[in-house]
Amino acid sequence: MADVAGGADEGSAYPAGWEADVVLHDGSTTHIRPILPSDADALQAFHVAQSERSTYLRFFAAMDRLSERDLQRLVTVDHVARVALVAVANVGGTDQIIGVARYDRIDDDDAEVAFNVADAHQGRGLGSVLLEHLAAAARERGVGRFVAEVLPQNGRMIAVFREAGYVVRQRTEDGVVALGFDIDPTDRSLAVMADREHRAEARSVRMLLEARSVVVVGPGTDDSSLAGRLASTVLLDLRAGDPDLVVHSVGVPGEPARSLVDVLGPVGLAIVAVPSDDAVGVIGDLASLGVRGVVLLSAGFAEDGPDGLERQRSLLRAAHGSGMRVVGPGSYGLLAHRGGALLNASLAQSPPPEGRIGLFCQSAPMAVALLAAVRRRGIGLSEFVSAGHRADVSGNDLMQFWADDDTTDVVGLYLESIGNPRKFNRVARRLSQLKPVVVVTAGRSGQVVPPGHAVRATHAPPRTLAEMLRQAGVVRVDNTHQLLDVAQVLAHQPLPAGRRAAILASSASTAALVAEAATAAGLVASGRVVLLPEDADGDQVRAAVAALYDDPDSDVVIAVRIPTVGGPDPVLQTELATAAARTGRTTVACMDELHGLTPELTATDPQGRSWTVPAYSTPEDSALALGRAAKYAHWRSVDRGLPLHPSGADTRTARRIVAGWLPRDGGALALDPAQVDALLSSVGVEVVPSYPVRDADHAVAAAERIGWPVALKTTVSALRHRADLGGVRLDIADEAELRGDVGEVLALAEAFDAPADGLPLEVQAMAPHGSACVVRSVEDPLFGPIISFGLAGDASDLLGDVAYGVPPLTDVDVAELVRSARAAPRLFGYRGLPALDVGALEELIARVAVLADDLPELRSLELNPVVVSERGAVVLGARASVARADRADATRRLSST
Repeated sequence: MADVAGGADEGSAYPAGWEADVVLHDGSTTHIRPILPSDADALQAFHVAQSERSTYLRFFAAMDRLSERDLQRLVTVDHVARVALVAVANVGGTDQIIGVARYDRIDDDDAEVAFNVADAHQGRGLGSVLLEHLAAAARERGVGRFVAEVLPQNGRMIAVFREAGYVVRQRTEDGVVALGFDIDPTDRSLAVMADREHRAEARSVRMLLEARSVVVVGPGTDDSSLAGRLASTVLLDLRAGDPDLVVHSVGVPGEPARSLVDVLGPVGLAIVAVPSDDAVGVIGDLASLGVRGVVLLSAGFAEDGPDGLERQRSLLRAAHGSGMRVVGPGSYGLLAHRGGALLNASLAQSPPPEGRIGLFCQSAPMAVALLAAVRRRGIGLSEFVSAGHRADVSGNDLMQFWADDDTTDVVGLYLESIGNPRKFNRVARRLSQLKPVVVVTAGRSGQVVPPGHAVRATHAPPRTLAEMLRQAGVVRVDNTHQLLDVAQVLAHQPLPAGRRAAILASSASTAALVAEAATAAGLVASGRVVLLPEDADGDQVRAAVAALYDDPDSDVVIAVRIPTVGGPDPVLQTELATAAARTGRTTVACMDELHGLTPELTATDPQGRSWTVPAYSTPEDSALALGRAAKYAHWRSVDRGLPLHPSGADTRTARRIVAGWLPRDGGALALDPAQVDALLSSVGVEVVPSYPVRDADHAVAAAERIGWPVALKTTVSALRHRADLGGVRLDIADEAELRGDVGEVLALAEAFDAPADGLPLEVQAMAPHGSACVVRSVEDPLFGPIISFGLAGDASDLLGDVAYGVPPLTDVDVAELVRSARAAPRLFGYRGLPALDVGALEELIARVAVLADDLPELRSLELNPVVVSERGAVVLGARASVARADRADATRRLSST
């Protein structure tokens, strides 16, 4: 079997990319990696520890010990035809195997699969996780189907296969159940994996935020060190936050001297502030207390260079091997309100009150500034987490938790870097359908990475990040000021029912400025404007507010009162808050000296729920916040589409044929035209054939075979696709015209003094007339596949009029991608032109998106030109390159954001 699918030579190198830290159903962690020959003793120990029943279910026979021959066979694999993965726990600094999954290839498509999970670790979801990882590895090796033989009484293993979302076929022969299922992802299997991932990661975060016993570990008695001050501060905050919380201290200056062995467990959460060199040892000591999460306040890890990075990796290996999650390094801590109790495991000595907003940020300095702004506005929080360098717990994890958290209505994220954009996209899109997610990134492009943050380099255009966030439905803002502006209206007002804005202002000039600000924020000035003079009496105020809120043609209200003399108008404040609560009409205010959330603008609705009209410093701030809220409400209200499943798209065949082309040296390969045709045909994309020719005689012969009229093109790169420069000649009707064009194009190429790509000319059948477009896919190290679309010519080349999408896409995403290009109206009947077959174009882009998403080996693909006519879309040119897969995202990895 070593020669199947590339042979042992291809995969004999240890596939480090298959290593992963994963979260299990109970919220704990473990490490999964390929098996090694050095695991022989650990595998024997695993086998010996199994019950007689478990051994019988795995091997169909009683077997007290593995023979030396069997042991060597099981730990020696080629990582291609024979693959084995082990789940390991760190016990006393060594790896203890707690689960094994393996496959042995039978033929080109099928592999026999087997699992064995330690008795003590069954019921934690380890079998499901191992199946996900093994299936992902098998797909990389070209395997398309798993088969297994299982004893009928092994219901647990049969359930693992069925509950994974695959279509399992089974039959019983001679007392054995024979199972088989395709391992290509389906909508159901992907949903099952996403749901398992969601529940596991949410539970792991919940254990951090709902811990009822905490230990603070400091550096010792030196109260002058930074670590000592950090430990002392967080200890005081914990005790002040909840008197009923069980708090232990070890090595905290000013506290009784004791060691971790003196602490009576179990302990749910550990706050660690020790020198970085000591942190790994502390993790090992915490494992004996049953600690499930560590908040690491200390710095001195990946931001300190290679040595620090290795310290960080060692710490994570120790923590994950012991079942712990890590918040940090360099964290400001976390806090969580629960029913009047406060877990303040942070450095914030004046924490915000309880509220309905969950906040996440990374660096400690930004946490200080963000929490100060929260307090100034009177905003209440449900939870706050600072992930520091987010070596482990990330924004993705918190979003998983907040999707289920009934105490949080709005999520705010301050992201200095995004480590796994594809996972972020998947998780944020799911959360955004339930509750608003407001995001500010430290840079507009997401390509500036702070020291200590593990992020792959990216070559993606800066607009890629914006498009990814738009697809995910998050509300993107420019700074933390806007983050809180938007969050407070989303948390304390109903979602806008539309974009029509009514305005209450103290003067006509102010109303005009507010209307302009509303329009700039994406709102529609409905025309309903109520002017309320500064000296209006109570009756005038009540009448004006009633008229404003009785208007059926407006959805939101912007109220602005900035008096030139005098003080606040309490009647207006009360009437505005009461009307907003009574009608449920989303309202914002710029009023007097109010800022943030105030009692003056708070009222209850008919059901008794309290609502607050948020107050802003400027009319522009209020309009921007309201506009972003309305945009989110619209995104949430419309159909987001269905996953793409183009008929006849066979990405399994694409993976198989590409596996045979990949260079053994790991470099990229530019595919020749025949290979490009074969690859695209696998997903139902056909390229109109072109015939390379060297002179007029060859061109005429080719045209005679194709049939007139034809097109003539040069292969010189500088002139390729350049009809404006004469490098492309269309609608050539006969031999004389063709011979003349051949001479002119060859002379033009000679004048450019540029080499041709192969033979200097190509002859091709004429396509129907229409608009030429360009569709591309590029595999980016950080973002994964990026699809781009634009109309060919100056719009794309000079003006950068290109739209981007990050797969996986839905049919709605594809439609929006096409319409996002500014020149897109040319496809829809612009200025009397006929409307073109946009549906055929979208179908083509969908096939490219599915191919790029399922085939990470596809480094680049360019379809240029794609001519969209009144009926159909045809591809006239295609180029592609492939290389070995190196995608950061995988459903099997626990990756950070």
